[in-house]
Parts: sequence; structure tokens; C-alpha cells
Amino acid sequence: MENPRQPTDPEELEAKRDKLVAILKGFGSVLVAFSGGLDSSFLLAVASQVLGERVVAATASSPIHPRRELEGAKEFCAKRGIRHIVFESQEMGQERFLKNSSQRCYWCKRAKLVQLTEVASTEGLDIVVHGANQDDLLDYRPGSKAAEELGVRAPLVEAGLGKKEIRAFARAMGLENWDMPASGCLATRIPYGEEITLERLSMIEKAEDFLLSKGLRGVRVRHHGEVARIEVSTEEMPRLIETSFRKEVVDFLQGLGFLYISLDLEGFSSGKMNRSLHNT
Repeated sequence: MENPRQPTDPEELEAKRDKLVAILKGFGSVLVAFSGGLDSSFLLAVASQVLGERVVAATASSPIHPRRELEGAKEFCAKRGIRHIVFESQEMGQERFLKNSSQRCYWCKRAKLVQLTEVASTEGLDIVVHGANQDDLLDYRPGSKAAEELGVRAPLVEAGLGKKEIRAFARAMGLENWDMPASGCLATRIPYGEEITLERLSMIEKAEDFLLSKGLRGVRVRHHGEVARIEVSTEEMPRLIETSFRKEVVDFLQGLGFLYISLDLEGFSSGKMNRSLHNT
């Protein structure tokens, strides 16, 4: 969710970036929880400019994270000479996570951040930071509570930076993923209350990889049992209902195990699965 009311005054925007720089300087050294998405990429790039070799990036490898994102994170760090640690996260071994309650994100985030604080201690780094931004405060994000409990800082929130501002700064900096759509982990494609399994995660990842390989952007494939619900931008909908491409998509997704393939006519919206929490 990008806040349309974010300021556009150049001086105010620059003041926010200056505040971010001051916050990072005050940390001394940091471990950046780096997903490879836009927010954490921007945070890592600025932190690297400010702190140099006193910055280390750490990325979780897990079935809930698309392999494409891990590879992108590796390339981002390699291009900039940033030390990058890849660690195996353990959420798939947690029953509280697999049950997929409304607190799923809390337990997942907490487990990862505990691992990251241990990595930071081993590496002699002062603090762990993550890429939450000001707009995240507008949505249901129980993982933020876990970060607060463990003392993991969110410099983008502290500087008052929202997604549109981050995107503008990232573009000005020449970051290759400045226009990258929001992603989120694959577990967010499964409705609350339905068990998270390796099979379901694999079906979702393969379906989204296929659609992305065909040039679509900002894709979500929501797993509703026998039904795959595809979300894309309204601009991209006409392509999905074009006869030959529609058949190709249906054939591929049915080959993965879905019986019914649907297109969400509302279009893509980040955090849409959280609506069920507000209707109970």
C-alpha cells in the first residue's frame, strides 16, 4: 500500500533522507535483514554508503521465499561489494507458523529475527535493522511487533519514509530494482486457517514464476484449495483473457494441480488476504 498523501516538497523529502543517514550513522555497524525487495534494497544501499564495511546483509533461504528473490539479493550485494550472509530459516519446523493463524507473520518474523540477532552478535555488529516503511503502519503487520520486542530497528519508519518516497530515492540512486512491485512471502498467498505445506508453496511459486516469465508484473497467485486466484494489475488483465494466452495459463496451472483457474477482477492489491481479519 503506497500512501498518496506523502509529501512531494523536495526540501521535506531531502530532510527525511538526511534523517535516515543520521540514524544509520548513529548505529555504528549494522546487520540488514535483506529480502531483496525495494525497501530493504534502498536501506542496504544507503547504509552501505554511510557505513561502508560496517554493513552486512543477511537473507533467509526458505521454501516461503521465491528462489528468484534470493538470487536477486545475491546479485545486488555482489554488484556493490557488500558482504552477504545467506542463512536457512526455520519457520517450516514451527507448528505455530504452519497452522497459519492470524499471528503467522509474528511467529515467522520472530524466529528469523532471533536468528539474525545471533548472527549480528557473532559478527560483532551493533544492531539489526529491517526494511519496514511508514506505509506498513497502515496495514496489519504483526511481524513489526516481533521486531520491536527484539530491539530490531526500522530506520525507514523512524525517518518517516513511505513507499513512494523510497521508490523515488531508489530511482535517483540508480538502483536496478527501483520499480520492483511489492512481493511478500509465499505464505501470504494462502488464506488464514489453511495449513501451510511445502506442496502448496511449491505450486504457488511455480505458478508465479511462469506468469512472471511471460512478462507480467506484480503477480499474485492465491491458493484457495482447488482454485488458483490470479491477481494482476487492471492494465494487464486484457492479456490474461486473450484466447491463446489464457489457454496457456490454464493448462500450466492445471498441470500444477489446480482444478480451477480464476482471475480476480478487482486486480492486484497487496495485503488483500488480510481482509478476512476485518470481517470476523
